[in-house]
Amino acid sequence: MFEGFVERRVATSGPTIAAWVGGSGPPLLLLHGYPQTHVCWHLVAPALAQHFTVVATDLRGYGDSEKPPGDKTHMAYSKREMAKDQVEVMAALGFARFRVASHDRGARVAHRMALDHPERVEKLAVMDIVPTREVFAAMGQRLATAYYHWFFLIQPADFPEHVIGQDPDFWVERSLAGISRTLPFSAEALAEYRRCFRDPAAIHASCEDYRAGASIDLMHDEADLDARIACPLMVLWGARAALPHFHDVEGLWQARAAGTVEGHEMPAGHFIPEEAPAETIAHLLRFMA
Repeated sequence: MFEGFVERRVATSGPTIAAWVGGSGPPLLLLHGYPQTHVCWHLVAPALAQHFTVVATDLRGYGDSEKPPGDKTHMAYSKREMAKDQVEVMAALGFARFRVASHDRGARVAHRMALDHPERVEKLAVMDIVPTREVFAAMGQRLATAYYHWFFLIQPADFPEHVIGQDPDFWVERSLAGISRTLPFSAEALAEYRRCFRDPAAIHASCEDYRAGASIDLMHDEADLDARIACPLMVLWGARAALPHFHDVEGLWQARAAGTVEGHEMPAGHFIPEEAPAETIAHLLRFMA
């Protein structure tokens, strides 16, 4: 799925991160979401690599990246630590500044990266999220139903780990189907998502990712209420996903950005890079140029 890309294992001050590097030109980091890996970009990355040096990574705890154990603070899976991993990966590859395109959990990592490392991020695209604080603040019956997994995965270990571990393939497919109840993924991509999620350490790590989102990440966000994303920001969201429940996605991001936010509704559900690859490529090529 990533022909012409070179697979790397990049040591950081934390875990070793799996990365796939291809193309030439300005550096562009791609960050995936849950319950996926770098493979979520397989329909998009080759076209981007004609214009950029593309680096598609597995977040710590996911895919073939290392999976540190969690603890009661959930700090190991804070978006601050996950963002630092990615900054160190790019530095190890020779990129002090770079553009970032991100989806779902990866977009939460990218949001934190833009706040903690503004000198590193030149441009940022986030897909199908609003800031974590706004999700919890807006939570009602309708949104909680769509985001049910946020509350299941944050339950104390090892309750969700045990339940998911009984049939990880079922869980992955059910999570990927989402509110559309369809699986718009290639057979190769689905096989890779299943393979990676069969690892009990990956199941635990992904739960820790969400536990951090409901605890330490909120503390970091609260401390940074006055901080703003300094770089140009583009937001994409799926017309058939849960995000339209927020009504003003652009406005929520505008409140977190120093400059004007560019927003576009996409003809897709939640998994934009795989459901609307042509449109995703077009927006990213134009915005990141």
